[in-house]
Amino acid sequence: MAETKPFGVPKPYGPWQIKSQNDVYNDSYIDVRLDQVIRPDGNDGQHVVVEMKHGVCVLALDDQNNVYLTDEFHYGVGRHSLECVSGGIEPDEDPNETATRELQEEIGIHAAKWQYLTTIDPFTTIVVSPTRLYFAMDLTPVETNPDGTEQIRVVKMPLTEAIEKVYAGEITHAPTCTLLLMAASRYTDK
Repeated sequence: MAETKPFGVPKPYGPWQIKSQNDVYNDSYIDVRLDQVIRPDGNDGQHVVVEMKHGVCVLALDDQNNVYLTDEFHYGVGRHSLECVSGGIEPDEDPNETATRELQEEIGIHAAKWQYLTTIDPFTTIVVSPTRLYFAMDLTPVETNPDGTEQIRVVKMPLTEAIEKVYAGEITHAPTCTLLLMAASRYTDK
């Protein structure tokens, strides 16, 4: 697992130079790498890179401009978080299939209409975690099938209320904030 890859000559990386890379940890969700570097100021240093499983984030929006969010305790932040449906893209899974699967598993909704919006980088300094953003519309209820670690409460609220929660700091999940603000620009009166 801990494999060091030295370079004979430092490898340019933007204004940095990488002298070696050492894979220090990996599991099905993350890979952690420690790079020995020459910093932009010319001094030796090191930099950690954490690559997370790439993911999707889905905002389900009904015909009355209600959104469907998840309320769930998230271990990393140690509290409940109100979020759009999110999940990791499995190896060899099409991201569109991931979005469809996660929407059904987590909140029991099938969407007949999908719109891929963009891919964002929720973190940019140490963590690599590209997240594809979607709107899901023309909604039909189906059975949920959450993972064993998920205890999700589905929250339905008007889009305008969800946007207010972003501005009030009550919704803090970056992909969710981005999706809600994108929806605000398209589906609310300005």
